[in-house]
Amino acid sequence: MKQSIRRGTYAILAASTALVLAACGSSASSGDSGGSDSTAGGGESAASGDLSGNLAGAGASSQAKAQEGWVAGFTEANPDVTVTYDPVGSGGGREQFLAGGTLFAGTDSNFNDDELASGTERCAGGEVVELPVYISPIAVVYNLPDAGVEHIQLDADTLAKVFSGAITTWDDAAIAALNPDATLPATKITVVNRSDDSGTTKNFTDYLGQTAPDVWTYEADDAWPIASVQSGDGTSGMIATVGAAVGAIGYADASQAGDLGTVAVQVGEDFVGPDADAAAKGLDASPLTDDATDLRITYKIDRTTTEAGAYPLILVSYLAGCSTYDSASDAANVAAYFTYVTSEEGQARAAEPSVAGSAPISDDLRTKIDAAIAQIKGA
Repeated sequence: MKQSIRRGTYAILAASTALVLAACGSSASSGDSGGSDSTAGGGESAASGDLSGNLAGAGASSQAKAQEGWVAGFTEANPDVTVTYDPVGSGGGREQFLAGGTLFAGTDSNFNDDELASGTERCAGGEVVELPVYISPIAVVYNLPDAGVEHIQLDADTLAKVFSGAITTWDDAAIAALNPDATLPATKITVVNRSDDSGTTKNFTDYLGQTAPDVWTYEADDAWPIASVQSGDGTSGMIATVGAAVGAIGYADASQAGDLGTVAVQVGEDFVGPDADAAAKGLDASPLTDDATDLRITYKIDRTTTEAGAYPLILVSYLAGCSTYDSASDAANVAAYFTYVTSEEGQARAAEPSVAGSAPISDDLRTKIDAAIAQIKGA
């Protein structure tokens, strides 16, 4: 969309309001109960002033900065909707959503079978909707101020040995061989992991398991699978912990790396750093999951790609909601917010370096997402 957010929201959302009004016989407002089959989707929501109420979400801390931008942009056009997002981590976000504590969740890892089954009750007989809205590289961040290079270069086996504790100092021969131009001290490597259940952890351990299976023998999981040396709660806790100790290494959404160093990982014969364009290429090289549907657009990231310029250590973070809500007004608000987030304006806002520096979704993916949002309705 090329028009302003306010005009674009009006044009997109007016049709949805008409549908909700026709189905419910009254305007959708906070607290409306779902007694009719009222459609709120169609990639649509309502014009500025036609939506109201509270829209609470929680989940992936990787999305925190993007969510700040999305909330600001959405409320400029919809000032009567109070949107909140608590970056408690992917696991906590899914748990709160399924318990009915929030209307949507942010998650860096897909809902499992048990969670999807629970979603039927939570979603008033409907099902969980999962939409990829945030594409970003996971940076391997380190605190080594005098290394003398833009990126420390690590292949998958060496990276896995560092995080498993097999390599313990920065001047180890394996690291030195990959970084002839770097100044590598004998400083002890302090591995930092996330202390909370985290989709970022699951994506990172999935990368290690796929690319270095002989070294990293643990399953991909939201929880760090081995004994912790140092840990941080959430993305901000990870960055703070690594930043506080020279020699520390961890993993976090690249947008929040700040002044920390970031690793260039080996892809084919080259080393690729964590930037948005490389992350987008990593997603393009990946297929959908076997159980993906028109409502759950979920990806299986190909971590072993050798595609030139692709960065396979990425997370695709999702917005999750319901295909059916008890309240028509909740359905309208969720559909409106999801539409803004995935619009050209919403994606461009998140892509700004001062916001999150993420990679915008493609037009083809947006078409699929719009079709999913079209199915969000009130019970």
